[in-house]
Amino acid sequence: MASKTRVHRKKLALLAACALTPLAAVVRKVRAQSGGGFPAKPIRLVVGFAAGGGVDINARLLAAKLTELLGVAVLVENKPGAGSNIANEFVANAPPDGHTLLFNNASVVVNTLLHKKQSFDALRDFAPVSVFAQSQNVVVVNASKPIRNVGEFINLAKGKAGALSYASAGNGSTIHLSTELFRLKAQIDLLHVPYSGSAPALTALLAGEVDLGCMSVPVILPHIRSGRLRPLAVLGPRRAAQLPDVPTLKEAGVEGVEAVLWYGVLAPAGTPAEIVNLLSSAIAKAVRLDDTRGKLTNLGADPVGSTPEAFALFLKSEFVRWAAVIKAVAIQLD
Repeated sequence: MASKTRVHRKKLALLAACALTPLAAVVRKVRAQSGGGFPAKPIRLVVGFAAGGGVDINARLLAAKLTELLGVAVLVENKPGAGSNIANEFVANAPPDGHTLLFNNASVVVNTLLHKKQSFDALRDFAPVSVFAQSQNVVVVNASKPIRNVGEFINLAKGKAGALSYASAGNGSTIHLSTELFRLKAQIDLLHVPYSGSAPALTALLAGEVDLGCMSVPVILPHIRSGRLRPLAVLGPRRAAQLPDVPTLKEAGVEGVEAVLWYGVLAPAGTPAEIVNLLSSAIAKAVRLDDTRGKLTNLGADPVGSTPEAFALFLKSEFVRWAAVIKAVAIQLD
């Protein structure tokens, strides 16, 4: 039995080595092309939000896998503030050598649209690498609230105009815009309470300091499962696989509110194409691993692993979509 076990382990080790060989060959080639310069030191994966939020959770999962695949430490560095603009500007101005990367969501697009005086442009100053995963936002309330569905919340909000509040990850964040769009389409008046990220916004919601949250599945799923939060509706075009009994907002009677979340990696503009392609290949490899896919599914996210070209086209489409949302809710920050 012990002998069979050793043989089985050797087979598994051989299969794992074979699975890593193609990427390892690419790493060696890029190192040779760059004079041995990449990856030559730890890679920083910069996140513009506080630890514990949806962006941070996905970044840490990817960082662990890239550390295994690239053979150097990939470290998540949180730089929260200004709706992720601190992190965005930091990476946009970083050396374009592949060792400083941005892990963000649609906030990088929204900020370009909202902040006319900022020093970066999402299309001009970044090289798209890959979309790691996608998810959805869910409208939730504290389970202690006597609210069972979207209709009940809307009726309560109309009876207490301006008295009910919602938390966001900051002014101009995708959570802010999505909830404002919901408020507009539902024809209700809500008080906006901005926080420095989805994690502190979640803390306020769990403490009962605000009445409503519109947060990503990875952030709120554990608290739905524990019974502390009650989901009312999903903001995406279809129900979330992890919450099959929760309707979409359209199914709940509120149309015109759809927002698909994504988590992606961007490098500073000017990063050599061979480095961008290597990083993209590593991310695609990471999302194909069974344990990565399992963890993403458990978080409530879907693996993607897109090419740089596909991500570039997607970013352009995001500009069109979020520009329409900003126009609809009439938000202007500067």
